Amino acid sequence: MKIEYKVNAAITPLQMSKLFKASGLNRPAEDLPRLQRMIDHADILITAWDGNHLAGIARAITDFSYCCYLSDLAVDKHYQKSGIGRELTRLVQEQAGKETALLLLSSPIAMEYYPRIGFEKADNAFKIPREK
Repeated sequence: MKIEYKVNAAITPLQMSKLFKASGLNRPAEDLPRLQRMIDHADILITAWDGNHLAGIARAITDFSYCCYLSDLAVDKHYQKSGIGRELTRLVQEQAGKETALLLLSSPIAMEYYPRIGFEKADNAFKIPREK
């Protein structure tokens, strides 16, 4: 398997929807207009491709100077445990720059994964949940 990583490559909401479904990540996969807005407003979009198949994605919002929020890290279940998530995260960090802290909210099923790729658990976070 030869994975090609692309920075800020164009993808469609349908491709993103299929990947979210194939990864098990809980996202609004049926709401294609919303997915398009998620794509359009990302500051960093890193994709992993196996030929023409979208195998993984990392989508982040950042100011490129202090913080970077990794809002999506999704890898197709058939490609999980092959290092794609780790490389997507590394590429996001590279794009955001050394001055930025990388932050994310983990799904409960991924709590053990993130420390394995370099994240430290933070106990000082707060959130106001989305309404929709």
